[in-house]
Amino acid sequence: MHKTTVDITTDDGVADAYLVRPDGEGPWPAVLLFMDAFGLRPRIEEMATRIAGRGYVVLAPNILYRGGRSPLVDLSALSDPAARESIFGKVVPMIMALDTDRIVRDTRAYLDFLAAQDGVAPGPVVATGYCMGGTNAVKAIEAYPDRIKGVASFHGGRLVTDQPDSPHLKVGAVTGELYFAHADNDHSMNAEQIATLEAALDKAGVRYTSEVYEGAPHGFTMSDTAAYNEAAEKRHWENLFAFLDRLD
Repeated sequence: MHKTTVDITTDDGVADAYLVRPDGEGPWPAVLLFMDAFGLRPRIEEMATRIAGRGYVVLAPNILYRGGRSPLVDLSALSDPAARESIFGKVVPMIMALDTDRIVRDTRAYLDFLAAQDGVAPGPVVATGYCMGGTNAVKAIEAYPDRIKGVASFHGGRLVTDQPDSPHLKVGAVTGELYFAHADNDHSMNAEQIATLEAALDKAGVRYTSEVYEGAPHGFTMSDTAAYNEAAEKRHWENLFAFLDRLD
């Protein structure tokens, strides 16, 4: 396995990123991994490496690069429930500054970077995202349906809002497949919002799966945080790999 840290030039600066590729010459299909709010760190590298082990080139950019290079904040106490909220508060301004226009511009740079890498198979990629990254991945496929053929979103929040750029309002642009794994009792994506999202997907005729992981809190995949849920994380890997296999 080849693991490197790379810099990606965007319209607004430089995003640091993890790039992981299997051994061998390829060509390998590509996966764009949208991180959660806590940024690039060993857990994200571990996840990217596990996906790459299935035969993919994986790019995990620091989507909050405008706030600085990784690590964005001190994450040493991330597994402490009380400290986790304090840490999240420090990254909120960076999250709020990442509007849809910036996500779309950045995604173009990420996709262009991936396409230019040796050993990457031509054609559309698959994206996966976690927490805010899940939401951003959906916005990405809505903006680039010809370049992203599928998105798997895990505990994605704010997929339904009352704003004009709410992701659920633009799902009609999606030509690929979507998978949603919702956290149970998630204040950022409650049962009413899930129903609204599913209704929008049904109306648009999008191929999708939408599931609630019962008993799993928001952030359940992240083993380095207080929100980790082992059973839900295992289920996430099973469903993510099944999704990737289906789109290969």
